[in-house]
Amino acid sequence: MVALAIAGPLLYPVDPFDMVGQPSVPPGGEQVLGTDVAGRDMLAGLIHGGRVSLLIGFMASLAATLVGLVLGAVAGYYGGRIDDLIMRTTEFFLTIPSFVLAVVLVAIFSPTILHITVAIAVVSWPSVARLARAEFLAHRDREYVQGCRAIGMPDREIILLQILPNALPPVIVVSSLMVATAILTESGLSFLGLGDPNQVSWGYMIGVARSVLRTAWWMAAIPGAMIVVTVLAINLVGEGLNDALNPRLKQR
Repeated sequence: MVALAIAGPLLYPVDPFDMVGQPSVPPGGEQVLGTDVAGRDMLAGLIHGGRVSLLIGFMASLAATLVGLVLGAVAGYYGGRIDDLIMRTTEFFLTIPSFVLAVVLVAIFSPTILHITVAIAVVSWPSVARLARAEFLAHRDREYVQGCRAIGMPDREIILLQILPNALPPVIVVSSLMVATAILTESGLSFLGLGDPNQVSWGYMIGVARSVLRTAWWMAAIPGAMIVVTVLAINLVGEGLNDALNPRLKQR
């Protein structure tokens, strides 16, 4: 999917917004996958839509992981009032349905790729923060950390050089799975008309096809199948990372 998103526009240089034929042409004709309700090439939309969907998924997951990791590390290592403040803030975000919050954020600001990415990151970081906090709580009082304190190592170096490498594997697994969730969230936003109007995404293509679901089902089915395959592939990659990074599974 990543290779298709990167090299696809070079191998199939068709603008997804260009009208290349009659509207609602089924697959198998001059256009391999047919055309949508506006006569635009479905294959070009899939290729360019994959680039947008994967970009938003990876960037939102990266931003959420960085924010959640920093807050979780600080809360788990220092504890006390800092921990209470960060965890109460995290719990506040967790009480709000994530998709509803994302819809509100995108609706308040203009629906651009940047704002959609930020909105998805805002609703995704609490789970990473809770996991990172649990990992730092489990490591902060172990012998190797106490030894680092005994020799006068600064807290910054203990967090970054000692605890973080040991706490990072489960965070990486969750972050990889978060990419799939981000792609689904972006698809839902685009389906509701809250996607970037200047960019084609798989959710946007499904949203365009919702008015002709009974007569031209392939317009929604093809990008929907791409979302299913991509999310499944990302989940399998996440499971593979878990098997590779989990020392207990390595022993088995």
